Amino acid sequence: MPLIHESYDCLPYVDAPPTEASLADATALIDADIKSAGIDTSQTHPALIPATTYTPQFSPAVEEEHARLFKDASSKLAAIDMKRYEDIEAPEKTDPTTDEKHPEILEQWNQALRKAYTSSEYVGARLTELGLLEKFGKNAWLVGNSQLEDILKRIETELADVRKQQDEVEGVRTSQQQAVAGELAALEDTWQKGVGRMLETEVAAEGLKQQILDMRRAGAV
Repeated sequence: MPLIHESYDCLPYVDAPPTEASLADATALIDADIKSAGIDTSQTHPALIPATTYTPQFSPAVEEEHARLFKDASSKLAAIDMKRYEDIEAPEKTDPTTDEKHPEILEQWNQALRKAYTSSEYVGARLTELGLLEKFGKNAWLVGNSQLEDILKRIETELADVRKQQDEVEGVRTSQQQAVAGELAALEDTWQKGVGRMLETEVAAEGLKQQILDMRRAGAV
């Protein structure tokens, strides 16, 4: 259910457009009436949105990046650790007694092996994804474009249908108003003549009343 119900009492194809002076007078009367009633126009009508300054709210991570760019626009994003993609440095060489005499060297080798396994899995998964992209990516892209084209055609068809309906409604509205234009003009002319006759009758009645008063004053004298 819409919040705003629009109602037009004018007939745009029959009534003459108001002049600038008439619009200014009407606006002044409306403003004076609203002011005298103490109505807050910014809150009364749901369509009147008060003008406010929009302040965007960002997450702490985005705010941190904004601060980084503000401080140095040429700086690079540090959120991704690029060290994991660098070559793995081999630890010191070992000998049969290293495990007992230098356990820290063994731990270095274990860390290097874990990094190597991680890199191997990443590269393997990347190769798989690239293979799938090479094999199916083109068709998927073409299918996506085809679907978007179908959606665009449906929207364009709906738009053309809505515009056609709008033109039909506008045509019916124009013909209906033009059909009754003569009758409305005759009714307005009759109303104006009736008002004129009423005024003439009131003037004649006032004149007769004045004559009666004058005759009474003359008879009293």
